[in-house]
Amino acid sequence: MTERTNKPGKLTSVKGMNDILPQDASLWQFFEDTVKTMLSAYGYQNIRTPIVEHTSLFTRGIGEVTDIVEKEIYSFVDSLNGEKLTMRPENTAAVVRAVIEHNLLYDGPKRLWYMGPMFRHERPQRGRYRQFHQVGVEALGFAGPDADAEIILMCQRLWDALGLTTGLRLELNSLGNAQERAAHRHELISYLECHIELLDHNAKRRLYTNPLRVLDTKNPAMLDISVHMPKLIDFLGDTSRAHFEGVQRLLTANKILFTINPRLVRGLDYYNLTVFEWVTDKLGAQGTIAGGGRYDSLIKQLGGKPAPACGWALGIERILELLRENQRVPPNAVCDVYVVYSGGNVVCERAFIIAEQLRDTGINVILHCSTNGVPSSFKSQMRRANASGAAYAVILGNDEVQRNEVLIKALRLNPTNINGSQKRMQTEHLNEFLMNAIVRSSSNT
Repeated sequence: MTERTNKPGKLTSVKGMNDILPQDASLWQFFEDTVKTMLSAYGYQNIRTPIVEHTSLFTRGIGEVTDIVEKEIYSFVDSLNGEKLTMRPENTAAVVRAVIEHNLLYDGPKRLWYMGPMFRHERPQRGRYRQFHQVGVEALGFAGPDADAEIILMCQRLWDALGLTTGLRLELNSLGNAQERAAHRHELISYLECHIELLDHNAKRRLYTNPLRVLDTKNPAMLDISVHMPKLIDFLGDTSRAHFEGVQRLLTANKILFTINPRLVRGLDYYNLTVFEWVTDKLGAQGTIAGGGRYDSLIKQLGGKPAPACGWALGIERILELLRENQRVPPNAVCDVYVVYSGGNVVCERAFIIAEQLRDTGINVILHCSTNGVPSSFKSQMRRANASGAAYAVILGNDEVQRNEVLIKALRLNPTNINGSQKRMQTEHLNEFLMNAIVRSSSNT
């Protein structure tokens, strides 16, 4: 991924909206394939929503007194009809809008997942960009703590599959219900008013509109008073406390380690009961790589029939940074086989036929093509074959075509059935040989 500054006369990408280059493709594909495998294991179905939504969806869903709505959303007025539109800064509200609009809960609860770009006008930093990508899950219609625990277990399974087995910690909290938050809000405002001279600008601005966000301050100067702020968890009633204990019990039964962080509130207004974050110390101050929780009032808030729901989202760029930190980057192999050939038209035609037959069997093949209209030398072709990341080169010349043979050269780890890293065989045996060899190479990897 690259980020360049503009120079006069040179067109570059918008700051914080970056290109994903071919050399990064294998890492993105590895992550996406791993995520899709994990989601299938839990029976989640894919949903895809538009990138642009009505601005009111986010002001109603996320909350007007949040960082996202106050200063981060990309909004504009449609020049054709005057509608106020916004490029989605997150996708939970959009998924809920789609669920309501298409009445997806008419036949029972739904487990949904999404993947795609989001947009926030914030200061670009490592792993956080103005166009960024998220994967998220939404479990709609499930009221119990078992749904909360399941979506957290999904994250743990994903970390294990990605090889991120160290350096992550799970933090939990409960935001209770509306009445419990109201009682806590009253006490919190009273406490903050007694220390108003110590509050920073953001805390003073939020004091009467969204005081819960003051709990989540990152300002070191306010840490002393934040430690002694009234904790919402102390205001939980029996039902909310039982729900939170149910989540903890299921996580403990599945050997998921966690800590309770009473200052964890998340940045969106729609959460209630369980909230959680997965945090790392390996990516600087902005250490949250995934977060979510329960949002039982959002469906009603956006005009639907009341239904409970919970979910999480993770930033893909942040996870990829963590994979690089942990040296979990897969080899950037463009193909399985690279076909090298030298000779006249007959050899060229045979090389094309062989390449297509290999593709018919599911093998990924690059067939060498000249870059300047002049046939490339054998040495040049082999250099490109090695650079492609292919496991094998299939080589043809006039002699091979006349004998109906090919020469196979191992470009990576040498399988035991290729003597001296090269093997000559009849063309009709090529497909079967390579299919078996590539399967063995994949299983060894």
